Amino acid sequence: MSAFDLTLSSGYRRFLQASAGALLPLEAALVDAGVAKMFSDWPERTRSAAIAADLDQLGGTAHATVSVRPLTASGIIGTMYVLEGSRLGAKFLLKAVAAAADPRIREATAYLSHGNGKRLWQSFLSKLACEESCDEGEAIEAARSAFAAFERAVDRS
Repeated sequence: MSAFDLTLSSGYRRFLQASAGALLPLEAALVDAGVAKMFSDWPERTRSAAIAADLDQLGGTAHATVSVRPLTASGIIGTMYVLEGSRLGAKFLLKAVAAAADPRIREATAYLSHGNGKRLWQSFLSKLACEESCDEGEAIEAARSAFAAFERAVDRS
């Protein structure tokens, strides 16, 4: 995702559109698989509305650009690993966005700052440690598939 100049409106919008291209179908697959049963705080974790709001503010739209397979319970864990882990990288991207001269860019940070000040990564790791029925192989494959979805979305942007 570093191929995008986050300090320019066009670059940041393309970054958000590419991210949304994978995030939207991944979050939809999580919902379809019953993520809320496994993570009762799912409404606090989902970022589809945040990325759509940022894109709207920058004159863009959020839509899925890749398809993803249905998820198993272990697939939920693997996909959540990728999405929750992306919050850690978002902190660094947020610094680049903060350096933008355009105030519209600096204000369109609902996606990158989503969950700041909350312990979402730590609570995810706690849940992961307690998840006895998780098939590790399935979780790893789902994580790889989630990473690949983002790669495909970037390629299509």
